[in-house]
Amino acid sequence: MWFLALRHLIYRRTQSLIAVLGVAVGIMVLVTVLSLTNGFTEGLIRATLRAVPDITLFAYNPAHAPRPENPAVTAEVPFLATKVLLTRRAEPGRSAGVDFATLIGVGPGASGVYPSLRLSGLKPGRLELGSALAASLGAFPGDTLYALSVDQNREPLVVSGSFSTGNYLIDSGFAFATLSNVQSLLAAKGDLTGYQLRIRDPAKAPVIARELTKSGVYRANTWQDMNRSLIQQLRLQKRVIGMVVFLIVLVAALGIANVMVLMVAEKTSDIAILRVLGARAWQVAAAFALEGVLLGTAGVLLGNLLGLALSSYFSLYPLTIPGDLYLLSKLPVEMRLSDFAWVSTVAFATIVLASLLPLGRVLRVKPGLVLR
Repeated sequence: MWFLALRHLIYRRTQSLIAVLGVAVGIMVLVTVLSLTNGFTEGLIRATLRAVPDITLFAYNPAHAPRPENPAVTAEVPFLATKVLLTRRAEPGRSAGVDFATLIGVGPGASGVYPSLRLSGLKPGRLELGSALAASLGAFPGDTLYALSVDQNREPLVVSGSFSTGNYLIDSGFAFATLSNVQSLLAAKGDLTGYQLRIRDPAKAPVIARELTKSGVYRANTWQDMNRSLIQQLRLQKRVIGMVVFLIVLVAALGIANVMVLMVAEKTSDIAILRVLGARAWQVAAAFALEGVLLGTAGVLLGNLLGLALSSYFSLYPLTIPGDLYLLSKLPVEMRLSDFAWVSTVAFATIVLASLLPLGRVLRVKPGLVLR
């Protein structure tokens, strides 16, 4: 059986090689695209987490917001948030600036929750603006802005700098001040909106949030809740890409089936002779099925090696993408064993099924009619 299968494959070595390469290229493209998609998804999530806390706890009673206790929490900061109107007076050569913003007053520990925003230097009477918000207001470091609350209270704040997360919604609508300044603006001394937290594993944010809200003092909002649409879009994108690129593997599998059909057509007389010599129909069919298995195995193994090599290349020399649009300047790569495993399994199963198509003709060969 093995001898017959190998002889047939060697006899049509060109067609066999093309069939193997077709499968290998399909698998290579699929696993590489999945690795790039994984990297893009994880990179985008990491970029998003630079600008938002893992968990935000909102106190039902602003005057009673005890410090949350959980071993998974690595950093926390009390905060008080409100919507304000920020204004800048006109100066010679500069018109006045005005814009709405979410003003977040943070207490000690802000740098642990927002490590990339450089809030450790935030001092009373100072204000950190999102870069797009600063541009809208025409504000520069050293300028004095006035924060106007819904109760018509006004608080002067000096711009100490700006931050850029790459997320336009955050950069255009958020500003940070000290907790005491926001409490003074709202005439709410001692009140807190709640706590913003960083945890060891951001993926476990929903589980930790449920634990922290069991007391009934807080309601929680996780980073997954804040970015639900983005996460769903990324998951859908990966599924669609996988389905589309898998069609390449399907076409390659049909190529193998085509090679098998040609072999069966050419070897009809040989099949008849083998039957006359005593070989059973299922034994001859098994030899042809083995050819499909060998072609599929070679294609899957070669495809995985090529996919690993191409993914490694993009990992060493990442593609450049517009950072202002995707929050990432380089397209990262994340290879997952699970992706290689399911792609190989599905591709191999598809190839084996395609290889079975011509076996019906092998089983229907009648030695007497062929040799007559």
